[in-house]
Amino acid sequence: MAPRFQVKSNMKSLEHELHCPVCKEIVKQPVVLPCLHSVCLLCASEVLVANGYPPPELPPEPNSPASTPNTRSPRQARRPTPKNEQRPIDRVLRSGPHPPSPSMPRSPGYGTYPGRRRKEGPPLVMMFPCIPCGRDVELGEKGLTDCLRNLTLERIVERYRHTVSLGSVAVMCQFCKPPQTLEATKGCADCRSNFCNECFKLYHPWGTPRAQHEHIQPTLNFRPKVLTCPEHDQEKLQFYCRSCQRLLCPLCKLRRIHTGHKILPVAQAYQALKEKITKEMNYILSNQDTVLAQITQLESSITQTEVNSVSAREQLAQSIRDLTAALAERHASLTQALEGARQKRGEALAAQVAERRGLLEHAGLMAFTQELLKETDQPCFVQASRQTHNRLSKAIENLQHFTLAADPSFRHFQLDVSKELKLLTELNFIQVPLAPVIDTQRSLAYDQLFLCWRLPPESAPSWHFSVEYRRRGVVPGGASRGGIRGGLAAARWGWQRLDEVSGSSAVIDRLEMDSVYVLRVRGCNKAGYGEYSEEVYLHTPPAPVLNFYLDSRWGLHADRLVVSKEQRCARSVPGLSLLQAADHALTSCHLTSDLLVGDVAITQGRHYWACSVEPGSYLVKVGVGLESKLQEWFHLPQDMASPRYDPDSGHDSGAEDALDSAPPFCFLTMGMGKIYLPQHSYHHQQRDPITNSNGHSSPAGLTYPLPPRLGVCLDFEKGRVTFYDAHSLRPLWEGHVDCSGPVCPAFCFIGGGALQLQELVANRNADQTPVRRVTIQPRVSNLNNG
Repeated sequence: MAPRFQVKSNMKSLEHELHCPVCKEIVKQPVVLPCLHSVCLLCASEVLVANGYPPPELPPEPNSPASTPNTRSPRQARRPTPKNEQRPIDRVLRSGPHPPSPSMPRSPGYGTYPGRRRKEGPPLVMMFPCIPCGRDVELGEKGLTDCLRNLTLERIVERYRHTVSLGSVAVMCQFCKPPQTLEATKGCADCRSNFCNECFKLYHPWGTPRAQHEHIQPTLNFRPKVLTCPEHDQEKLQFYCRSCQRLLCPLCKLRRIHTGHKILPVAQAYQALKEKITKEMNYILSNQDTVLAQITQLESSITQTEVNSVSAREQLAQSIRDLTAALAERHASLTQALEGARQKRGEALAAQVAERRGLLEHAGLMAFTQELLKETDQPCFVQASRQTHNRLSKAIENLQHFTLAADPSFRHFQLDVSKELKLLTELNFIQVPLAPVIDTQRSLAYDQLFLCWRLPPESAPSWHFSVEYRRRGVVPGGASRGGIRGGLAAARWGWQRLDEVSGSSAVIDRLEMDSVYVLRVRGCNKAGYGEYSEEVYLHTPPAPVLNFYLDSRWGLHADRLVVSKEQRCARSVPGLSLLQAADHALTSCHLTSDLLVGDVAITQGRHYWACSVEPGSYLVKVGVGLESKLQEWFHLPQDMASPRYDPDSGHDSGAEDALDSAPPFCFLTMGMGKIYLPQHSYHHQQRDPITNSNGHSSPAGLTYPLPPRLGVCLDFEKGRVTFYDAHSLRPLWEGHVDCSGPVCPAFCFIGGGALQLQELVANRNADQTPVRRVTIQPRVSNLNNG
């Protein structure tokens, strides 16, 4: 048994959990809000009044010695029996002007009940601002009446008070006549009053129903013995609705709002929750070393925070001093330049003033000219007057075209500091990069995962990025469906990470086939890591990717079919032969088909490849075919309407219906921005939502918008070909093909069109520097077998 001082210490540490979030004191008559937080009933009422709601009618305060009536005496022969007080949460006013919340469902319709007229509008809903949640919580149309009293918390508070001697105030008998009032020794839960021994015997005589009352320790706060339904008086709460997460009475259980909900007996819910809480508590208690280590780490972080804040404050002051010094230095240089300009301009203007003063009548040049004109010696006059003549001519020119020798305005010496002021106004600490935006059009899953992203324009620059990914359905951090043990087993499937990724794209390899991967990115700079981007989902191909090129050795029609130098793109254009043939065709359309195959032949296994067809193409067929039949078809001189195998001979003998062999070709036709899906696929028989949502149906099949990329998966052993929307890996159509011999990828052009094979991610990013993989990836299959 634990020592008394240890129990007292443990209970003392419990006080923080017993505080009301509003008054910050130990809760008194706590009620449970819909968000599961508990608050004092009086505090809740005051908060609602402060938010503009009418004051509710509160129940009386719990009985105390100060409120004990003095006019009654236990010695009186006839005494009125103590009356049972009403429940603490009665007659609370309904609602204020707030809209309903979707988080708390309400019964359909508004109905009627006593005190409400049938023609009144919908009831208003009361909202309570919950401090721990930081949001408004809907109380319902009946306000605090729908909030149950937290009797468990009250019992814990009472035990806490007795343990730490907070409840040492004597509880007096409520029926002793002063001045002979005695200290209460018992409390009656049914009478909701405190008694001394004599009064208790007087009011609970043997042989009467009162003798069966439950006696408890004296208390100032009597609680109901059991929780009852706030809507159906005296109905015990015997059920628990897991969907609504609330207790129900037998009458509430019958309501339509709980139709289809999972409702358990309260005993079963009690046992399940108790077992879960016990397991969780035992798990935490068994990891006390981890808790202590984390506390030590947190305390060290607090100390380090103080030290780093002082260092950061010093760096801030030094940066401001550097800015001030730079401004002072620049101020001195600009002032010196301004003073030099002032002095130079002053000197120029002063010289111009002196020159103009010389033009006055009895001063300077004019006085000298007057003396010069007195000279009578002609040779001497001519010799001496030449310079004077030049000076006078220049003076006359200056008088006629007077301009200042220097600009006195100094307009171009004004500083434009608008940009600098804006920079100083926006001067701030280094910010982490904002969440990157993933480019879903360029990101894809093929032989490898290729992820592309960009930073928002207003984001701070990023030094490098961290790319994280995991398989969908595996919860990171070890919290999987199997509980704690299952979570530990699933930890190896948590987030995998690529660190120090430069640029705006990354390649991820060694992935499992036919799996959905979740990816996210965040940037990093000197300030640390930024927020994660939105998660994007990429579906890996259902089979290893087949790498091949278009075979140009089958005698292409050079005037109609052109293959690129890389042999991954082909374009068909109507040639001169078609123009010449059309000259003789006046009543019919003569089309020619050009066949193009891959340079590989498949003899086993499952393989996947993808291609894109130009939306403006007239007719393009994509699929597979038996190599021998493809060669026969290619070398036939006549034109064919379609390479699809048709065993019909043209008569109704029925012999063709007995053929069970698979066709030698399997193609899907695309053209004019559409894709045609035949009806005889099992996907259509099962009414796949892809092929039955928005397509145009016909007796023979359906047409849908052309996907950006088309995927083809061949299962050689099963002789089955499945076509996918390569962007989302959703199956479009499935057919069968004869795999008795080598099978080749095949493409057929009718009219103008263009097709391009999907390039391998490994080839496109071969020149990129590989990034460092941090976590160890379990053994997986490689998608690329080409």
